[in-house]
Parts: sequence; C-alpha cells; structure tokens
Amino acid sequence: MQLAAIVISLVTTVIGTALAARAAAYIYKVVRTGQVDTTRFGQPAKRVRTVATEFIGHTRMNQWGVVGVAHWFVAVGFFSLVLTLVNAFGQLFDAEFVLPVIGGWLPWEIFTELIGTLTTLGIATLIVIRLLSLPSRSGRKSRFAGSIAWQAFYVEYTILGIGLCIMMLRGLEGALAGVESYDPAYLVSYPIVAAFDGVAHGTLVNLIYVFAMLKICISFAWAITIGINPSMGVAWHRFLAFFNIYFKREEDGGTALGALRPMTSGGQPIDFEDPADDAVFGVSQVEHFSWKGILDFSTCTECGRCQSQCPAWNTGKPLSPKLLIMSLREHAFAKAPYLLAGGGKSVEGDEKATAEQLAGVSAEALAEAERPLIGTAEEGGVIDPDVLWSCTTCGACVEQCPVDIEHIDHIVDMRRYQVMIESSFPTEAGTMLKNLENKGNPWGMATKARLDWVKELKKETGIEVPVIGQDIEPAEVEYLYWVGCAGALEDRAKKTTKAFAELLHTAGVKFAILGKDESCTGDSARRLGNEFLFQMLGAQNVETLNAALEDAPVKRIVATCPHCFNTIANEYPQLGGHFEVIHHTQLLQHLIDEGKLIPVNPVEGLITYHDPCYLGRHNKVYSPPREIMDKVPGLRQQEMHRHKERGFCCGAGGARMWMEERIGKRINTERVDEALSLNPDIVSTACPFCLVMLSDSVNGKKNEGAAKEHLKVVDVAQLLLDSVKAQPVEPEPETVQA
Repeated sequence: MQLAAIVISLVTTVIGTALAARAAAYIYKVVRTGQVDTTRFGQPAKRVRTVATEFIGHTRMNQWGVVGVAHWFVAVGFFSLVLTLVNAFGQLFDAEFVLPVIGGWLPWEIFTELIGTLTTLGIATLIVIRLLSLPSRSGRKSRFAGSIAWQAFYVEYTILGIGLCIMMLRGLEGALAGVESYDPAYLVSYPIVAAFDGVAHGTLVNLIYVFAMLKICISFAWAITIGINPSMGVAWHRFLAFFNIYFKREEDGGTALGALRPMTSGGQPIDFEDPADDAVFGVSQVEHFSWKGILDFSTCTECGRCQSQCPAWNTGKPLSPKLLIMSLREHAFAKAPYLLAGGGKSVEGDEKATAEQLAGVSAEALAEAERPLIGTAEEGGVIDPDVLWSCTTCGACVEQCPVDIEHIDHIVDMRRYQVMIESSFPTEAGTMLKNLENKGNPWGMATKARLDWVKELKKETGIEVPVIGQDIEPAEVEYLYWVGCAGALEDRAKKTTKAFAELLHTAGVKFAILGKDESCTGDSARRLGNEFLFQMLGAQNVETLNAALEDAPVKRIVATCPHCFNTIANEYPQLGGHFEVIHHTQLLQHLIDEGKLIPVNPVEGLITYHDPCYLGRHNKVYSPPREIMDKVPGLRQQEMHRHKERGFCCGAGGARMWMEERIGKRINTERVDEALSLNPDIVSTACPFCLVMLSDSVNGKKNEGAAKEHLKVVDVAQLLLDSVKAQPVEPEPETVQA
C-alpha cells in the first residue's frame, strides 16, 4: 500500500508540476503578445498595498454577503493550507510524520482545524449557491449563464475533496496518536478521531497512506487539468488575480472608472495633429489590446457578477461583460500559436510572417487568425456588433469585478476602430457626430440658443445671469457654472438649469457662465469611439476655460451634468486643463450646511432617487443628493432595490442617448418599472440625461395607465427650490361695505 501510494503520488506530482509550469510560461507568452503599456508600474508600494487590501479584505467579494465570506475562507485556505500538502508527502514515507518546527505546535494545529473546516464549509456553500442558480433553472437571470460549467464544478469539487482529505487525515492522526478524550488540537476533527477508536494500528497507517495519496493526487490532477487548459480562467484566476490587481489602471487602487484612457498606439498616446504613419487607431485585432488587456481576459473567473449587474444583459440584449471577456480570452489563446510564430497583419492588411515561420502553425490557429474581431456570426466575428453597441459604459461591470478587469476601456478601444477607421456604427449616432462637428452640440441647434434659458429666467424671476469676461470679471466669480448642452438646450433639463441658477442667486453665490463660448465637452463622442472629435472639442474647451479663468483666484467650476462634470474633472487634465470641479448637488449641500439655503416649505410625498452612473459609480458621489432631500420637509425617501454602487443605468450613457434601442426591453423602462414598484409620488435624479430617459418612460406609463398622473420626475435642484422659495401670499378677500 505504501509503495503504491508513493509511486502514484510522485508520478502525479511530477506530471502536474511540469504541465502547470509549462502552462504558466505559455500564459506569460500569450500576455506578452499584447501592446506595450508602461503606465502600469508606478507606485509599487501602493500597488502592493492594494493587492493586500483586496485579497485579505476581499473588498469586492464581501459586497456579496455570504458568497464573499465563503470565498474568503476558500481563498485563504488555498494558500495557507499548502503546508498540509507538504505534510501529506511526509506521511507517505512515515505515517506519523509531522512538519518540522510547527508540527505539533498547538496554535498551528488549531489553525489547521479551523481553516480546514471553514474552507470545506465555504466551498460547499459556493457549490450549493451554484446549484441553486443553474442557468437551466434561472436562464439569463443566472449569473452563471454562459460560464463553462464543467470547469467551475471541477474546481469546486477539487477543493471540497482536498478539504475532506485534510479533515480525514487530522482524524486519523489523532487516532494514531492514541487521543482518547477531547483535545484542543483536534478542535473540530475529534468526532473523526473517536470514530476510529479501536481500529488496528496497521489499518490506521494504511488509511493515512490512502488519504495522503488522495490529497496529493486530487491536488496534482487539478494541476494537470489547468496545465492542459491554460485559458481555464476559473482555475488560473487564483494566481493571475494578484498580478491583475497589482497592474490595475489606477495607482491609488481605484477602479478603472471616471476618465477613459487616451488612445494609444504601440504604448504611446497618439498625436492627432501629426499621427505616425504606422499608428493603429483603436483595436481591430486581439493583439492590438495592451498586455494588460490580455491579462484581464486570462484572469476572468466567469463568476458573472458583472453580468448580473449589466443593464444591457438584464433587458434582453446580447451584451454580457463576462461573455465578451470570455470570447476575447478564447480567441486570444486560440490565435496565440499564430502570433507567437511571428504572425500578424500590417495596417494595410499584409501578412508580416514568412511562410517558413507559419509552417508549424496549426490550421485551427491560422483559421482563428482570419476571424474579424468585430463581426456577425455569418462573418465569423469574435464580438458581434450588437454586443459592442449595447454598452452604456455605466461601469457596473468594472465596479463589481473582483479581479479588476477593465471592461469599459476594452469596449471603447474596439469602438474607436469601428468609428474612426471602419465608419461602422449605428446610423443615428452619425447625426449626433455631425451636429457636434458643425454646431458644437448634439442637437445641432444654433450657438445663440445657449442663452435662451438666461432670457427665460430673467423674464420669470428678474434674475440676470452674467457671462464671464463680459458682464463680470473672473476675479469676482466664485464659481463658473458649466451649463452643458442639455442644460442649455433641452426643455426638461433647462428647468434644472434655471432652478440651480435661482438657488445660487438666493444663496448669494457669485457665479457666471460662458454663454456662447461654451461647447460640448465631447463625452458622447469619446464614448462612442470618435476620439479625434473628442480631442478637438476638448482642446477648444480647455483653451476657452483657461482664458476665461486666467485671472480667477481659483479655477472652480460647477456642473449640473455628471457627464460634463466627469469629463472636465477627470479627462481634461489629459489635455492640459486642470480645474477644481464639483457637481451641483455637492455645492447645494454645502450651501444648506452653511445656512445660505434653508428649505422651509414642505414638499409632500414619497420620493425615490435614481443614481446617475457618471455621478455615482464613476465619481462616488452618493450622499449629497440624498442629504439635500433629507433636509426638505415633507419628503419621505425610499430606495429602489438597485441603488448606489449597484444602481441601475437609465440607458443614456456611452452615447446610447443618441441611439435607438431595438433589442429587448428599453433600459429606462426597466428602471422606471423598478421605481413604480414603490408607488412613489416623485422620482428624482441629478443628471439631465437621466431626467430625459426617466421622463420619457414615465410619460409612456401614464399613457398606458400604469403610473399615477401626478407622478413627477425632477432634478434634486428643482425639489430644493420648491422648498426654499417663498410661497406667494394669497390676497385676502375684500370685505364689502354695507
């Protein structure tokens, strides 16, 4: 028995180690096929701290309650109990073997008992959760829909088997040691110790050989499996995740939200005024992604958290962030032999490799190399165009991913090639781009129309809004109010603009606007993929802002649109524009706290607040709007099921505001249905895009009789104004003299 156990264990170990090491080296080579990216190496101390925090604290996973706790024990057990594997090798040669130094040390014994038990219970919990959420039961609602089921179950049952072997060996060790009463060293396994009471010594020894062999063979059979499946993300993520988190985009440990990365070629930002002849615009081949992108694809564990939160997937559209990443991963590994042999296409589409270089490449890899990255099923495409254009860039996938995959950056990079090189994008978006180029706003309205709301406000209230450098000097201005295209030109958003201006006037805040000099920030153009147009609009705006605020003591800007807020604050620094930017809800909350705005008039009703994605997830502004509503008398707040970090998109982001939804349920309808389930009197938000999308859906529901006629959709600023503004005094009825 002992000899057989030793031979089987050692053979399995050697094969498993060799195959796993070979696969690790191969993964490294595949990742290296991506483009250079030198931005991932700064602040190593901060990066190490981020890895430690995210792993030890399980900061993403623990947002999921029981799942997070169970996974923590599994993850910690996988690495901390590796010494039990060493111990099992020793037991093959001596059934009474214990580890040097710590073997028999009570704290180590108790640690092994506790972590071994909790790891086993943790993986059992995860197995049950997976079984209860099978796609065969839940369909698209299952976050595991599309995941490679056999790989996930194999990994989970492997860990369960190892955990059971650890506990069985602990019991056999106690029985062999003659433990006859409860002992702290066998804190959990004592019932197993007791079960073997009276069993012959030789039998116990043979059982230890058997279970030590089982533990080793299960462990290294797993190594063999992952060794012959280098794209098995559900297994490899436990190693690759550390690297993927370390090399994440933000050095301070933040998620890859807010700003988009500049467009690069060969690892260097493209100079759009004088691009290099061989510059690659966007991503049209998998090798055009950076090496970090391919590491992202390799690290995906197929957990489906991104998929469960994605507004496109939840409304019947073909986009699943998980399936997109999985498709790119499988394509990258299938094409890798061709790339590693020197294959690749030039900008003109000519093959770079010689026939001799490609002679040893399999037919499958050569066929994979011919597949278009973006294309329909009939064209053999890796990613369907409907998948690419369904994304709202809401950031839910990036926010939820436990291994920090940067989905939005990859999606926008693919869009950039489609828009700038192929001119292939939804036709409605083309109108928006033309309007931006010709008129500086998505609606194509005349520049002078940007001041119509100013005239309306003066007519309604007598308040005059100054234009900076024209009616007021920059040095006198506390805040430059960036109105935005929607705020100046869209009727519903103009109500927010006027309400906010009136509130600033009431609070005595010195503010001014740019007026006709304001132009679109380029948010929609950039997220659609037209980086050139964004750069043009952005450079123009940065120049305008720098000139307007040159003499201002602080370059302070306030914006009512989260998209403008995000672009000016997070993306204009890439273009040389460094400004202090806040959202209007942040300023209003500050003015309330200072006592400059005092809500006194009750606004009666039940209210639910919709978090704009570019204010909430992208910029972590959650409290100010809610605190403002808390201060308004009469309002009763109730949160929708999906709110704050897990808030659900309105459907307008990622330039989707300008595209029709032809597949599945409308995203704004799904969001309004969630709001209506609370039977509110008011739906509030803090974004002009959200205001339009939610209003459209609510109006549709009213026409169907599915919503109360008095239900309102308003910006937080409008609510505050209603409460701050003095109510008109009704004249007393005249008395008739006798």
